[in-house]
Amino acid sequence: MISILIVDDQRLLREGLQTILQSEDGLHIAGLCENGLEALRMARECKPDVVLMDIKMPVMDGIEAMKRMKRELPGTIVLMLTTFAEDRFIVDAMAGGADGFLLKDMPARQIVHTIREAMNGGVMLPVPIASRLAAKLSVLSDERADALDDAKIRESGYVFTERERKIILLMIEGYSNRQISSSLFMSEGTVRNYVSVIYNKLGTSDRQAAIAILRGLLLE
Repeated sequence: MISILIVDDQRLLREGLQTILQSEDGLHIAGLCENGLEALRMARECKPDVVLMDIKMPVMDGIEAMKRMKRELPGTIVLMLTTFAEDRFIVDAMAGGADGFLLKDMPARQIVHTIREAMNGGVMLPVPIASRLAAKLSVLSDERADALDDAKIRESGYVFTERERKIILLMIEGYSNRQISSSLFMSEGTVRNYVSVIYNKLGTSDRQAAIAILRGLLLE
């Protein structure tokens, strides 16, 4: 049984999602919340498997609530609810640990499918959001093409391919391997292989140590 916490400041949407999901076999509604702070309190109590989290809410917005929830309850899957695909929300949410997005106007069957797929380990991105994220990452890559200081790299003896550099930039932003795989449209196994190569080049097997070294190669 998959337990689900629904968080949205619109009562109609909360109760609409509840009606849709509780009619499905294997899904259980653990609770309904109208802001991020309330969601944190309830999540601590009922420890849901999945949280459907609205982005823009009073008291505490969904991205801040998601970040705190991921720190306190790292095993909880958080899918962000949105009616729009603003670049800054997508990047902030993914970097903060969101497991995917749900568009509020999705068909009911697609919402249910997304929740089940997320439970199986997938990062769920609807096509409109995936397209916007890919475009945003492309812009960021262009803007930060010179972010890794070639002089420092040469002096340090490191050599990174273009693909490794893209992965490095996302690692520094705090993306997990699963989030990197979704953002760059690669399999998670391929990302793990690239990350292992990066570790070997840096002479460490610890992610935080690797990120600390890589940050030193960034222009301030």
